[in-house]
Amino acid sequence: MISYVLYGEVLRENTYLSRTIEVQKDQKVIDTGFYGIIRHPMYAVTITLFLSIPFILNCIYTLFIFLLYPILIIKRIKNEEEVLEKDLKGYKEYKERVKYRLIPYIW
Repeated sequence: MISYVLYGEVLRENTYLSRTIEVQKDQKVIDTGFYGIIRHPMYAVTITLFLSIPFILNCIYTLFIFLLYPILIIKRIKNEEEVLEKDLKGYKEYKERVKYRLIPYIW
């Protein structure tokens, strides 16, 4: 439930969220709330949400499936940051201010 609440907050903070990696018209860098701590809070929240599923289902096999998800997210983050750095004004400065992508003080 906590993950769902956090996910809702991320959606409220960033109205530019999209399934595809793109810069929308008049898009601005969001650097408040969770975005002031890490650059990709939506991915951090989905990882915590997906990590809880094996315990909710009481099925250890789903934990092994989950382990693929962070690998995919890391690859997506790298691609997304390339696009944002190239096409979103102020993103390079934002990266300098907010050092961590996914986990504070780690990465």
